Amino acid sequence: MTIEVLYPEICNLYGDVFNAEYLARCGGGMQLHRTGLKDEPRFVREDVALVYMGGTTEQGQALCIDALRPYMDALRRRVEEGQLFLVTGNAMELFGSYIQLPDGSRLEGLGLYDTWAVRDMERRYNSLFLGELPGVEGAVTGYKSQFGHSYGSNEGNFLFAVQRGCGLNPDSRLEGVRIHNFMATYLTGPLAVLNPPFAKHLLELMGVQDTALPCESAAWDAYRARLREFENPELQFEY
Repeated sequence: MTIEVLYPEICNLYGDVFNAEYLARCGGGMQLHRTGLKDEPRFVREDVALVYMGGTTEQGQALCIDALRPYMDALRRRVEEGQLFLVTGNAMELFGSYIQLPDGSRLEGLGLYDTWAVRDMERRYNSLFLGELPGVEGAVTGYKSQFGHSYGSNEGNFLFAVQRGCGLNPDSRLEGVRIHNFMATYLTGPLAVLNPPFAKHLLELMGVQDTALPCESAAWDAYRARLREFENPELQFEY
């Protein structure tokens, strides 16, 4: 069983790659395959348990789009077949229609979904996040740190319902995009480590029978403490 990590040499802004490392430690014999910018993605010709991609720099976004565009027919086919993808941070912007740049020009996206992003390098948006994944028991906690927001409707294909924080943009209560098992979210950092319910859900989708988490007792204790903190109405969420 293999987890494919796309472009880890540039897509690891907040240690995001450890999401894949963490999940790989949850199943016996699971392996990581690191696909570089010059490589053909493994999912094109082989079945993998999970394709993971983390956030990158603004320059890295353009490099990733160029690297993935030749394989979009295969990616769309895999999405329709139910292949599991997890895309975090600003990597979710790559799969939309376009990214509007500060000078008014556009960086054309990969077009998997119809949302678009607006980049604003003068304003970094930092926020905590509390939400829920429909059909999965247990809240999702996380963090956002980004130079843009996405727009357009994700009402029919959102990933998380917002409880506190914001969704695609400050006026949205729906976070991320989900198409079958393709999951994309602005949440960044160790998302799987922070959220045992979400990590177990991913493992179930991967077909891992033994879903014990590394240091599981400590992970649950930290998760419950974070929930108490995030549910405190006096806690500032945007900063």
